[in-house]
Amino acid sequence: MLHRVTTALLLVGLGLGGLLTTSLSQDNHAQAAETLVERLESDHHALHLERIATGLEHPWSLAFLPDGDLLVSERPGRLARIDQAGEITRLAGVPAVSTRGQGGLLDLALHPDFGEEGGGNDWLYFTWSQPGNGGSATTLSRARLSEDALTDVETLFVQDRFSAPGRHYGSRLAWLPDGTLLMSIGDRGREPPRAQDGNDHAGSVLRLTDSGGVPEDNPFVGDDAVLDELYTLGNRNPQGLTVAADGTAWSTEHGPRTGDELNRLVAGENYGWPVVSRGNDYATNQPIGRDSAPGMRDPLHVFAGRFAPSGLAEVSGDTFPAWQGHLLAGGLASERLVRLALDGDDVVEREVILEGEIGRIRDVRQGPDGAIYLLEDAARGALYRLTPVAP
Repeated sequence: MLHRVTTALLLVGLGLGGLLTTSLSQDNHAQAAETLVERLESDHHALHLERIATGLEHPWSLAFLPDGDLLVSERPGRLARIDQAGEITRLAGVPAVSTRGQGGLLDLALHPDFGEEGGGNDWLYFTWSQPGNGGSATTLSRARLSEDALTDVETLFVQDRFSAPGRHYGSRLAWLPDGTLLMSIGDRGREPPRAQDGNDHAGSVLRLTDSGGVPEDNPFVGDDAVLDELYTLGNRNPQGLTVAADGTAWSTEHGPRTGDELNRLVAGENYGWPVVSRGNDYATNQPIGRDSAPGMRDPLHVFAGRFAPSGLAEVSGDTFPAWQGHLLAGGLASERLVRLALDGDDVVEREVILEGEIGRIRDVRQGPDGAIYLLEDAARGALYRLTPVAP
């Protein structure tokens, strides 16, 4: 079923090839974006923050289509396409997701060759919580896009064990330069030692081909003690994932009560959970595990307090020249956007850019126009844009 939404919508020009120069309000009159902060000072850039779309229910991920449209996943199981006229179309054809707890329609990623001549790789990849067997499983599917629906939907991967409760799905996606796909899966929230079991997909980052298969050079291929899909293990719940311009993969990962991590993902490495953790038990507030252990890779950075990471992007291009190559990490409970400057494997600079201005930050993306786009995780969530103030 096709739904056109013009109420509760604030949408203006994103600078993406002329997209959305005006918006539609309930009475169909053009309405400008809502400026939240006219000038926000940071260490390197003065910033302008505006809200550019509302009426999104627990939005989870954002993707930019070559024609200038935007795609936003909404956790209850809807996929919103925002066109250049400022209308939202909720696309038909989305699988029936499990909406228990943290489940639903989750991450989005376009094939790296999406939009090229011939359209053979015009695939949208998405993760979702598939119900079944008394629980749910983190699942990867892909589909083609028509004007108002997903078509040719294919299930490419389903984690090997359906589990309750409905949390710690992970579910972020990121493409490596060789055309393989990284996909995170959380420990599923009830049995932390699963993340140390090489024969369990829970608590890992996978590396897959674009059709959901196993690359022949995956680090554990031929090791009977570890599933072939695994790229890393010992990951609690990675909800930030990005591949930098130099091909380095980075993730932000939820600790328990504090202990949220930034990790550089290296093929074949064990990131420790729950043997190693910088967080505390929810009930007792006592430390869980050790700070470090032989054969397990330490985090490069531990976020202060209860950061609750979700969404991670590397800054590139000329829009924010002083942030070139820096990471921007979103936070849920903290409501923070944090900038991290790296020198090799060392975090050499940290700055809180936002704290509470827009609520729970679920996703962070840099658009084709160079601006930073942020999704607010709320029942009436919104899309925001961060741009530099002209000198």
